[in-house]
Amino acid sequence: MESLQDLVAEARGCTRCPLHKAATQTVFGEGPADAAIVFVGEQPGDQEDRQGRPFVGPAGRIFDQALAEAGIPRDRVYITNAVKHFKFAPRGKHRLHKRPNAGEIDRCRWWLDRELAMIRPRLTVALGATAARSLAGRPLAIGKTRGRLLDLAPDLPGLVTVHPSSLLRVPDPDAKRLAYAAFVKDLAVAADALTLEG
Repeated sequence: MESLQDLVAEARGCTRCPLHKAATQTVFGEGPADAAIVFVGEQPGDQEDRQGRPFVGPAGRIFDQALAEAGIPRDRVYITNAVKHFKFAPRGKHRLHKRPNAGEIDRCRWWLDRELAMIRPRLTVALGATAARSLAGRPLAIGKTRGRLLDLAPDLPGLVTVHPSSLLRVPDPDAKRLAYAAFVKDLAVAADALTLEG
């Protein structure tokens, strides 16, 4: 029977969409195979592409802090992305993030479906619109679905919230504090759902 390690090894050679040509490497998910919660982000960023691990850059630091405040140990959850290669536009020495398009999201859904089928989480959390679209198979309005439990797809209980990178773009300090508190509150809904089930 195929394991997550087998899947990681297979994904290293992924050429399902053109994004593999410019990316440093495939950035697959990480975490325990029996994780109760799977968090799905958009795609690797610059640091993730270089290190080969999800959520290790600036957004990852915010995510780690919010997880801790919500009472969710990072080492007990599985963290992955809807798209496994970094999509960017070169600007001098920098590589600026570009949002994956629908075709790239759909091509990479094959990997995400296999991760979820192996892990069989009790709850899947979509971090942002790209993750929500990938999981639901259609666009979801974050504002209308955010922070409440819902079925993202048949037999896929989930929750939708913002991507932690969106918090980095809030310029006003007071607004940033409020946005961060709302993000932690969303993650706490996920933690509470599992506590009630467990």
